[in-house]
Amino acid sequence: MYIYNVTVNVDESIQAEWLVWIEKHIPEVLATGHFLSAKMTQVLVEEEMGGVTYSIQYSAKTKEDLENYYKFSAEKLRGDGMKKFADKMLAFRTELKLIKEFYPVSNNN
Repeated sequence: MYIYNVTVNVDESIQAEWLVWIEKHIPEVLATGHFLSAKMTQVLVEEEMGGVTYSIQYSAKTKEDLENYYKFSAEKLRGDGMKKFADKMLAFRTELKLIKEFYPVSNNN
């Protein structure tokens, strides 16, 4: 499993508009067929530069799925947000490979 993480710092002046936009954007990314699911979280650490920071994590089954997203869909989808919000948001992307998931051990014998 691969995680494509997009961390976005949004200027407070556009936060409400951006939240409406991102709730439409995430389903568009999922509709490409390259990802299984997505999670959106708010980063609770305050940034020195201000704004509000969010993390969107898209789960891909294979590295090939992620590569195909870059090859066929990423440029257009990234461009949509950059055109709309230009200098009011800053995004960076990280790729993660899931090694193992851990769960609490049940004490019910």
